[in-house]
Amino acid sequence: MVHLHEMPEGPRNLIVDQDLPKYPETKCKSGPKLEDRRIAIVTTAGLHRRKDKHFSPGKAEYRIIPSNTDMEDLIMSHISTNFDRTGFYRDVNVVLPHDRLVELVKRGEVGQEADFHYSFMGATPPRALEPAANELVGVLKDDNVTGVIFSPV
Repeated sequence: MVHLHEMPEGPRNLIVDQDLPKYPETKCKSGPKLEDRRIAIVTTAGLHRRKDKHFSPGKAEYRIIPSNTDMEDLIMSHISTNFDRTGFYRDVNVVLPHDRLVELVKRGEVGQEADFHYSFMGATPPRALEPAANELVGVLKDDNVTGVIFSPV
């Protein structure tokens, strides 16, 4: 792990001086009980199936990971030079907690797993990601997803 104060000035300034979107305050809304929810996972680990297109620098896009994907088939094409992939190589659940979600569903603590999960590449400027994130909101609504596990990496 690299701390901000340990980074060279150029990359550090790119992080610190980002043009971040401003959002109005949004009140939380209650939803169904957890045991009635349909849950999808959204990660910023830059994950995708081997056959899918790798992530490209600066491209604000996401990859779809069907819930029946063999998790051993996932690769990480995250490009940040300061990104530590060790946890992912040891256990994909560190960045995409799929097995944990399946366990919660089997125990009846969560209603059901969504048919698809999603991955962004976290080394993309937030303002550039905004249109893709808004698109994904519509996709999640169309799939009747009522809860999301966010796994920021």
